[in-house]
Amino acid sequence: MLKSCFQNKFIEAGCDEAGRGCLAGPVYAAAVILPKNYKNKTLNDSKQLSEKKRLILRQEIEKDAIAYALGIVDNYEIDKINILNASFLAMHRAIENLSKKPELLLIDGNRFKPYPSIPHECIIKGDGKFLSIAAASILAKTYRDEFMEEYHNKYPVYNWNKNKGYPTKVHRDAIKAHGSTEIHRKSFRLLPEQLELKF
Repeated sequence: MLKSCFQNKFIEAGCDEAGRGCLAGPVYAAAVILPKNYKNKTLNDSKQLSEKKRLILRQEIEKDAIAYALGIVDNYEIDKINILNASFLAMHRAIENLSKKPELLLIDGNRFKPYPSIPHECIIKGDGKFLSIAAASILAKTYRDEFMEEYHNKYPVYNWNKNKGYPTKVHRDAIKAHGSTEIHRKSFRLLPEQLELKF
């Protein structure tokens, strides 16, 4: 089972993002403050869970959490500031939206832009180690997936209900055949170089 906290003295918020490697759509982040000594045997890194399990856990997290919030950075902002900065900004927005101020941030990954006046710890593969980061990974992933599923109804050729904007063969073939949409990230290499040269 994942650990309930990094330390016992301060109020912790786990933070994670979803959609960094996608060719289309926003990057979503979540911040979650769980009760002290919180236990949940099924809560894990969102990548280790089925879609059905993630949605069940999302309800549990939202019911049990002391506070949780989302932060979103759309594809236009991503193109302006780059995906790494956009990931940090999405996390900052999630932290800002929390109804309770945390005293320590647990960040999934190895890099973070410090949030004003709150110390942080970067934890590599933190979503598989701490419950609050795993909870944030589930919220960010499920809400982002729902956004991409809505856009799938508008642009079904890209198969976003399955690939969620990631660079699958079907997604790239659709870009080659139909071009890009208003939610594609123009600063990303939408097609491999050898295909780009044929235009």
